[in-house]
Amino acid sequence: MMGRRGRRIALGIGLGALAVIGIALGLRAPPEDGALARVRAGSQAPVFRAVTLDSIPAARTLADYAGQVVLLNVWATWCAPCIDEMPSMQRLYEEYGDKGLRIVAISVDDRGSETLIRDFVKEYGLTFDILHDTDGDIYTSYQLNGVPQTFLIDRAGVIRLTRFAEDWMAEQNREAVAALLED
Repeated sequence: MMGRRGRRIALGIGLGALAVIGIALGLRAPPEDGALARVRAGSQAPVFRAVTLDSIPAARTLADYAGQVVLLNVWATWCAPCIDEMPSMQRLYEEYGDKGLRIVAISVDDRGSETLIRDFVKEYGLTFDILHDTDGDIYTSYQLNGVPQTFLIDRAGVIRLTRFAEDWMAEQNREAVAALLED
């Protein structure tokens, strides 16, 4: 039979495990007003704020990409599926970047990971926009369940496609991007 101290220890371990699971899944509390529109294909893309990896970081928001077709990817350096999809995202950018596609990849690595992120970008030869959300606010605004998660956003700021861990050179993905660039 477990004594009072044993039950408290077990409860503490259980609560700690739940906290770790919540963090791992990227769960965040909803806004205080409880108003959180469903983020899905057909909805307006929520605002985000992240910073560049420059020596003096500059803030970027969705408004900086207004009127452009944007492939918004949320990722992390420790995420195996993120690592797997980055090369195809780079090839997609090489094919459609000069036609107007903007790829914005927002890292959700911990604050202080800027050097790690820069090393990752260099190792994979990424030439599209890499930003860092040091507070993880994008988890809430885009209702993420984890990473990687990608949103294809049209020129009017409407999400047209959502994907998890994709081959971005697959025909269906290339066709979706090409169709938006033609509009």
